[in-house]
Amino acid sequence: MGPLSSNGKRGWEILHPHAYKEAYKGQRLGPCDSVPCGSVPRYFEDFEDSGEALARILFITSNRLGDAVLSTGVLAQLLDDYPGARVTVVCGPVPAGLFKGVPGLEAIVELPKQKHSLHWWKMWRHCVLTLWDVVVDLRNAPLSYILPSKRQIHLGRAGKLDVHRVKAMASILKRQDNPPVPKLWTLPQNVQDAEKLMPGEGPILAIGPTANWSGKTWPPKRFAQLALRLTSKDGILPGARIAVIAHSSEANLAAPVIEALPSDRLLNLVGDTPLLSLYACLGRASFYVGNDSGLMHMAAVSNTPTMGLFGPSRENHYAPRGAACRAVRGPKSYDDVFPENYDYKNAPCMMLDLSVDGAEAAAHKLWNEVT
Repeated sequence: MGPLSSNGKRGWEILHPHAYKEAYKGQRLGPCDSVPCGSVPRYFEDFEDSGEALARILFITSNRLGDAVLSTGVLAQLLDDYPGARVTVVCGPVPAGLFKGVPGLEAIVELPKQKHSLHWWKMWRHCVLTLWDVVVDLRNAPLSYILPSKRQIHLGRAGKLDVHRVKAMASILKRQDNPPVPKLWTLPQNVQDAEKLMPGEGPILAIGPTANWSGKTWPPKRFAQLALRLTSKDGILPGARIAVIAHSSEANLAAPVIEALPSDRLLNLVGDTPLLSLYACLGRASFYVGNDSGLMHMAAVSNTPTMGLFGPSRENHYAPRGAACRAVRGPKSYDDVFPENYDYKNAPCMMLDLSVDGAEAAAHKLWNEVT
């Protein structure tokens, strides 16, 4: 293994010299042949003798949707640094669909969590027979260190920085002062899906009334009241249709909102729509408001004006990222809201200090700034 160099708080980088280059030159190893760490595997001939720049990137990112979205800025920067590269993405099952449109995509390796971190062995088995030009690991997986590669970059201690996650992840590329913007890539089918789900012209207010735990889920009744105010004659989008977006597993959480909205203006997007199709839908919306969630970050990447509602989560780490974005909370700070020994599974909403009036005023302010 090559020397280990520290980037301080920017993570760790490992450089693997071609110690076995001559020994393996001109050979093709079989798919079951073992390959020593740091040696050249069966793809060596493809890289060295074809005369083509067939760089391969291994990108290991989050099992959570929001963090995966925020990590795409790093991936976009890698694609700029390695033009025409082939990309393999390793992530959890939930965000996997985000990466289906990545240019040069070779594979998406989904890793459902297993006891004793056994899921990382699946990653290692899939990746060990490839010589990677660069391995970028945002999960600090121990087994990624022993994958054959020319260059490795790990999140390391950068994941503990008290800065926005986009900046923390960009710091491993030494871009924390000018972090690459998160980016999602759609396929033609996703655009077609969005046109069917959100047909016609006219303004659309998109709302995301769910989140992955109850404490940071604003009350459904307030979401409905806010949507009606924002689409009233005095609102920012008079007469607009209202798109309610959630996964099918969250249907019971979205149901009270749907029931409180006028059916003739309702676009019910609760279901199993592919993530990139939802992203294309968000790009067709005029304004988005939702809880701190992966959907909120997707809306921000789509360049739709996005307002995220915060309570027991840190906006300095997870605010929607973009010029037309705003994080909004009630008068209580994160430290005031979040108690010790909090029970994530059973605790009630911790955002009751954020009123409908306060959210409405923030939406008007953001709208006036961007229009």
